Amino acid sequence: MTAKGVLIAFEGLDQSGKQTQAERLKAAVESRRRTSMLIDFPAYETDIGHEIEEGLHGRRDYEADVMQLLYVANRYEKKPQIERWLAEGVVVICDRYRASSIAYGEGHGLDPGWLTDMQKYLPAPDLTILLDIAPETAAGRKTANRDKYERDLALLSRVRDSYRRQAQAGGWLRLDGERDRELVAADVLTAVAPLLSPR
Repeated sequence: MTAKGVLIAFEGLDQSGKQTQAERLKAAVESRRRTSMLIDFPAYETDIGHEIEEGLHGRRDYEADVMQLLYVANRYEKKPQIERWLAEGVVVICDRYRASSIAYGEGHGLDPGWLTDMQKYLPAPDLTILLDIAPETAAGRKTANRDKYERDLALLSRVRDSYRRQAQAGGWLRLDGERDRELVAADVLTAVAPLLSPR
C-alpha cells in the first residue's frame, strides 16, 4: 500500500514549544523512513508575509480583520505546495495553521465563523496539536523583542480560551505545554504514529 500524505498542525501561544516539537516530530517521522516537510506560518519570505511582519512590529497600522486576511492569504499562497506534498505521500508539519487565525482573530473580537469559513478551501489537518501554556509562561519564556500580540497578556488569555474551545472538537490533541519537552514529544509521537501507517 502507498503511504498517504498526512497534515499535522501545531498550535498554541508563542513560546509554547511549537517549533521544538514540530522539529522533533519531523526527525521522528524521517527515522521511520517517511518523507516530511516542515512549514512555518506566517511564511515571512513572501510579499504577504512581509506585510504581516510589518504589521506585527508596528510599521503598518492594520486593523485586526486586515491582519487575519493577510494571515489567511499567506496560507493560501502555500496551498498548492502543501497539496502537492500530500499527493506525494509526504508528512507535512505546520508550525501554526488554520486555528491560529480563529484563536487570534476571536481574541480580537472577530467572528470565528467568518475566520473559519474563509479557510475552508485550505487542506484540512489530519491532527491539530494544541500545546497549552499560560500567557504568563509565554511572556516569561520570551522577555525581549516581543511583537504587539506577545506583549498583550489579556489578548493572550482570550486566545488561549479560543484554542481550548476549538480543541474540544474531533481531530485535536490538547497537551500540557508546561511539562518537560521530552514528555510532550513522547505524547506527540504516540498520537501521530497511527497516522503514519499505509492506508
